[in-house]
Amino acid sequence: MTMSTQETRRTFQMPKAHYREDAVDTANPYAIYTKKLLVDGKEILTDQEGYLLNMDEWSESFAEAAAEREGISLTLEHWDVLRFIRAYYEEHGVQAPVRDMVKHFREAWGTEHGNSRYLHDIFPNGGPQKQGNRLAGIRKTKGEH
Repeated sequence: MTMSTQETRRTFQMPKAHYREDAVDTANPYAIYTKKLLVDGKEILTDQEGYLLNMDEWSESFAEAAAEREGISLTLEHWDVLRFIRAYYEEHGVQAPVRDMVKHFREAWGTEHGNSRYLHDIFPNGGPQKQGNRLAGIRKTKGEH
C-alpha cells in the first residue's frame, strides 16, 4: 500500500533545529559547540572552528590571542592581510576572494611574496581564506565545511 503525496506531506515533519543558546543571533547559529578565548580579561566566544561568533567583538588583541591559539606569531605581513580582509569585508559585505588578495599583494609586495603559495605559507592552517578570516574576525566562507 502506498501513501499519496498529500498523505506523505501530512505525516512528514521537518526535524526541529537545535541551536546552542550562546550561538543564537550570532555569525554562526549552527555552532556545534563554542569555545572561549580570553582577550584582555574578557571571554570571547568562537564556534568550534575558532570563528568569532559576534563580529563586533573583534580587536587586534583578539587576533593576537587567536593566532597564539593556532600556533602562529603575527608578523607585519599577517597584519597587512588581516587589515585587507577586514577592509574588503567592510566595503563589499563578503569575504575577499583569494584571487583579489593575490592581485593586491602582488602589487604591494612584488611577485616573490604576492602569490597564493606565499599567502598559504604564512597562514598554514587553511590559508588566507580560512585562517585569515578567522583571525580577522570575519565569518566562515559560505559553503565551507
